[in-house]
Amino acid sequence: MIAEIVAVGTELLLGQILNTNAQFLAQELASLGIEVYYQTVVGDNLKRLVQAFQQAWRRSQVVILTGGLGPTTDDLTREAVAEALQCPLSFREDVWQEICSYMQRSNHPIPENNRRQAMVPAGATVLPNPRGTAPGLIIEKEGRLAVLLPGPPREMQPMFSDHVRPRLVQRTGHGVILSRSLRVVGIGESALEEKISDLIAAQANPTIALYASLGEVQIRVTAKAPTEDRARELIAPVETSIRKRIGSLIYGCGQDTLASVLGQLLRERGYKLALAESCTGGLLGSMITDVPGSSDYFIAGYITYSNEVKQTLLGVPEEIIARDGAVSAACAQAMAAGARKVSGADVAIAITGIAGPAGGTPDKPVGTVYVAVDAPEGQLVERLSLRGERAAIRARSAKVALNLARLLLLQETKR
Repeated sequence: MIAEIVAVGTELLLGQILNTNAQFLAQELASLGIEVYYQTVVGDNLKRLVQAFQQAWRRSQVVILTGGLGPTTDDLTREAVAEALQCPLSFREDVWQEICSYMQRSNHPIPENNRRQAMVPAGATVLPNPRGTAPGLIIEKEGRLAVLLPGPPREMQPMFSDHVRPRLVQRTGHGVILSRSLRVVGIGESALEEKISDLIAAQANPTIALYASLGEVQIRVTAKAPTEDRARELIAPVETSIRKRIGSLIYGCGQDTLASVLGQLLRERGYKLALAESCTGGLLGSMITDVPGSSDYFIAGYITYSNEVKQTLLGVPEEIIARDGAVSAACAQAMAAGARKVSGADVAIAITGIAGPAGGTPDKPVGTVYVAVDAPEGQLVERLSLRGERAAIRARSAKVALNLARLLLLQETKR
């Protein structure tokens, strides 16, 4: 079965909000073994919305639309689908009473324009919405399904799970498409592909795909099978083969981040962590504290942007600044050692560099960054030569620093 997702809203086209509905629905459909070939975003324009829906209706067995079910004149999804399928709209008193009940429970006045939300295409099934005023709709015609869901995720997601998913399970027999994502750091996408090129060439079921992001690559292994257990069985030997090839370059799976994986290593060892940041200006600390429970191991972060504060707060020797400069291996090592000493932490990570766009020299161009780790397992320092804009250099520096600490604690790197 093939499904298509049509997200409705000019605010999506303008980039004012992120289309998380499409991500959620694509994942849910994949878990049911329903393939999605196309996703469309269309603005609040009746003619274009009708055209987008008609195109989706011709090429897919299930068309799911999100958004455009509100009470205002630019909420046009009901009208567009009714016109495209020639299912005239009519007012439903029972639906209107449900809308009024919701408004009364929420202590809101009941504007007359909310009556538009009680207009239902002929033959449609109404889906209740206890979290808002926009009921969902399902229209079955010509062996296909049109599913109209509200735009707000807090309304759309439970409506899909409670009312749409069970209907799709009945139609599909609940085959699944299951993916396993291996998260990789320390190697570029092209170099990684070379290491597993024969596995990619031999793919059938499961399939293997690479996805690059800032400072990382994901290897997605996807299997299609009658059940989740069978899909996992198909994925397992492929994952084993990949892990044999690239080893500790894989730092985690699924929703893991470098910060969460490092945090788990610190927690297992009973270690406390401190940070000393210069060019990243607190970004590394933000990544660490994005992880729930990071207070178990993270005790201090020092943003030492000036040379004077590096000396007075962290104890970086003046002669290191004078001889090697603040952007140097010696300074990064001294910052890490100082942060560890001042805070009493077991592990300290330091970053100093030139994020740009100005400040570079022939010897130390923009993108020159040093990261250092000081831990019971030893001390490490690494020079980075990064390219890109300021934000990218800072983000890559932080990720390299997290990975360097991870590898040191795992004893997976030469010292």
